[in-house]
Amino acid sequence: MRVRLDFAYDGTDFSGWAAQPARRTVEAELSAALTTVLRAPEPVRLTVAGRTDAGVHARGQVAHADVDAEAWGRLPGRSDRAPGQAAVSRLRGVLPKDIVVRRAAAAPDGFDARFSALRRRYLYRLCDDPAHLDPLRRHDTVVSRHPLDVEALDAAARSLLGLHDFAAFCKRREGASTVRTLLEYSWRRLDDGTLAATVVADAFCHSMVRSLVGAVLPVGEGRRALAWPAQVLAAAQRDPAVAVMPPHGLSLEEVVYPPDEELAARAEQARAVRTLER
Repeated sequence: MRVRLDFAYDGTDFSGWAAQPARRTVEAELSAALTTVLRAPEPVRLTVAGRTDAGVHARGQVAHADVDAEAWGRLPGRSDRAPGQAAVSRLRGVLPKDIVVRRAAAAPDGFDARFSALRRRYLYRLCDDPAHLDPLRRHDTVVSRHPLDVEALDAAARSLLGLHDFAAFCKRREGASTVRTLLEYSWRRLDDGTLAATVVADAFCHSMVRSLVGAVLPVGEGRRALAWPAQVLAAAQRDPAVAVMPPHGLSLEEVVYPPDEELAARAEQARAVRTLER
């Protein structure tokens, strides 16, 4: 049977999501914990909605795992809890403190944590006044050396919205498409003075969010014209003037899925290689 897991983690001490030899990763820790509580003979394999890089956090991450139905049913033991409730409780007892599973439940038919998703929402935090940086937020807020114009940041960000080839903001992978639909990219200043970017797309390619932030920063500093990020986008190739921002300011906040009856169709659609019509 397929199980959906909703969870969060502090990415500070992880080498990203994906399991890697001799490195501490979120996938390895969560797989080991599931294997333990289910007493599985083989490591439980996970498929995640978004493969976060080293240092990136998540508040709204989603994954699925295909597990033995009988082992899942035995989780409550003699209690009257549902298997999902028992799974959350048992996982809390074996997971490290920087990973929290919020919910576990049998997944509806057709659910795929990665391909069924309609969109992902990320948050990026910047402080452009180092004297007022909250030291308790140092692991999730990046310090900017220069004051930033939030209105200029926001205007430049909105110029990138829509269906485009985001090759200029992605690390290319063999055979992978860089065509994405950027649904929202906006900046605001929070009550504590921190700058926060909200970035929403149907999917993201490697380093895309941090590059999108890096693309508008020179506009906010007054070093580049408002039209510059859109010009970089149109060029469809990496520009050395676009910085890939530090990972610790980034957090995956939410993954949105369609109604249950549309999950399978969405997964099939998302698996198709996307291109731009000319």
